Amino acid sequence: MHQQYGGVFPEMASRAHVEAVVPTVRQALSVAGASWESINAVAVTRGPGLPGSLVVGVNMAKGICLARGLPLIGVNHLEGHIYSHWLTDGPWVQFGGQPPFPLIALIVSGGHTELVLMRDHGRYELVGHTVDDAAGEAFDKVARALGLGYPGGVAIEKLAHAGDPHRFKFSRPKVSGIMRGDRKATNYGGVYDFSFSGTKTAVLQVIQEYGGSVEGRLSVHVPVADIAASFQESVVDWLATTTARAVAAFGARAVLVGGGVSANTALRERMTARLAVPVSFPPLVLCTDNAAMIGAAAHFAFVRGLRDSLEMDVMPDLKLGN
Repeated sequence: MHQQYGGVFPEMASRAHVEAVVPTVRQALSVAGASWESINAVAVTRGPGLPGSLVVGVNMAKGICLARGLPLIGVNHLEGHIYSHWLTDGPWVQFGGQPPFPLIALIVSGGHTELVLMRDHGRYELVGHTVDDAAGEAFDKVARALGLGYPGGVAIEKLAHAGDPHRFKFSRPKVSGIMRGDRKATNYGGVYDFSFSGTKTAVLQVIQEYGGSVEGRLSVHVPVADIAASFQESVVDWLATTTARAVAAFGARAVLVGGGVSANTALRERMTARLAVPVSFPPLVLCTDNAAMIGAAAHFAFVRGLRDSLEMDVMPDLKLGN
C-alpha cells in the first residue's frame, strides 16, 4: 500500500486501520477459538506511533471495554517488542524458562533504535538511543538511493550477500553532545547512543563519486552490492559493539533484540558471536509490529494490577517507562 510513497503515508494508514480493525478482532477471536466471555481484559497500543492509527486502535479498545465491562490496559509499543521474547522458549532453559534480570533490550526498527536496561517487569531505563535516524529508517533511505525500493531492509540484506562488506569504511560519528530536536544524548553522555544519519550521508557521497544520484538513478559504475554490504556491516557492527559495552557496564545476564531490523541475518549472527551472554531473537513473524507482543506486555501489567481509565488518550511520543 505504501510502496509508491517510499514510506508510510499517515492518512492512508489511518483509513486502512479503520477498515481492518473490526474484521481483525473477529478473526483473532475465531482463530483463537475464544468467546467474548473468555476475555479478561483488552490491551491496546497507546504510543508511540502515528496519531491517526493509534486513535483507531484505542477507540476500538475503549468501545469493547465499555460494551463488555472489561478493564483497559494501554501498552507502550516498545515494551511490546521486549515482551515478544516471553512468547517463545528462547535460550532460557538454564534460567527456569524465562529471560533473567537484569537484561539489556535492543529495539531496532524503522522508527526506533534504543538500548534499554530492564531490571524487572515494568522497570526500564533508557541507556542509549539514536539521536537522528533509526537503523531501519537508514536502511530504507539507503535502499531508496540504491534504487532498491521500499521497504529497504530486506532488499539491502539480499543484495549484501553478493557484495564485499569491507570495501567501503563508513565511519561512525562521535555521538557525545549531539542534540537534534528533542533527541539528545542520554544521561550516559552518548556512550551508548547511535547516529545513523552520517553513515547514510557517506553512502550517498560514494554513490555520487561513482556517477550515481541521490534519487536512485545509478550509473553502471556504481558498485551497488559492495555499498549495500559495507553499509550493512557498519550498522550491524555498531549495534553489536555498543550493546556489548552496555552488557559489560550494567552486568546484564541476557540480551533481547526486537523490532523489524532484528530479522536481519547479519545482525543475528554478529550479536550472537560478539556477546558472552545469551542473546534472544523473536521468530520472524514476531519481529515486525504485531498484536501478540502487545498482549504479552499487557499480561504482565495485568498481573501487577495495572489498569487504565477509559479517559486514556493516545501518546504519539510516549517514552518507555512513562
